[in-house]
Amino acid sequence: MRTLYIVVPCYNEADCLPQTAPTFREELAHLMDAGKAGPASRILLVDDGSVDGTWERIRSLHEADPVFIGLRLHPNRGHQNAVMAGLMEARERADVTVSIDADLQDDIHAMDEMMDKHEQGFHIVCGVRSSRETDTFLKRFTAQGYYALMNLFGAKLIYNHADYRLMDRTALEKLARYHDDDPFLRGLTTRLGFDIATVEYARAPRAVGESKYTLKKMVKLAVRGMTCARCKPQDVPRPADPHIAERLF
Repeated sequence: MRTLYIVVPCYNEADCLPQTAPTFREELAHLMDAGKAGPASRILLVDDGSVDGTWERIRSLHEADPVFIGLRLHPNRGHQNAVMAGLMEARERADVTVSIDADLQDDIHAMDEMMDKHEQGFHIVCGVRSSRETDTFLKRFTAQGYYALMNLFGAKLIYNHADYRLMDRTALEKLARYHDDDPFLRGLTTRLGFDIATVEYARAPRAVGESKYTLKKMVKLAVRGMTCARCKPQDVPRPADPHIAERLF
């Protein structure tokens, strides 16, 4: 029975978590009932320096159900650092991790097929949007240009894939060799030397609130992607994140 950690980065999600947390719990229960996840599996909520009471929500979830565990970063470190912190925290505790955003725009039920792909021998399985029909023409055009530009700069990305991703312990051990303070995970994961499986899903609207990816953050992520190809693995795993302020386990 594989121990699964679902890693959920959270930034100012106090209004979102009461709506989406039960869905995370239901999916994990389903995977456990189906024999795809073991009894030690957990939902790891990573509070990325929120200022709206997100950590209090996580604490309440943990107190009500120990399946929910928490990690609090201080100060705000950015989405990619929050995901990385969660993955590194799970690395020695879980056999398999799945990273997914708290708003559940990514189809949580695609985890079933991801776990199947892992059982077939894939160390990394990426969730891929099946279409961009709901996007505006401008958003579709800029997305296509973004992937073309990233590939030109040597960051080999999977089209329509963001950070909905399964990685097992073997893959995480290789990822841990990258010590970047500002990682670009969708670029790093394609450089770890594994065959990568994909699972398609339809992307839904946000359950509540607005996207945390401002234009400034998107531009910063694009710039980081351009420099990702120059990142080199180190001989030892990355040290523990010094910005972890509190843990709930």
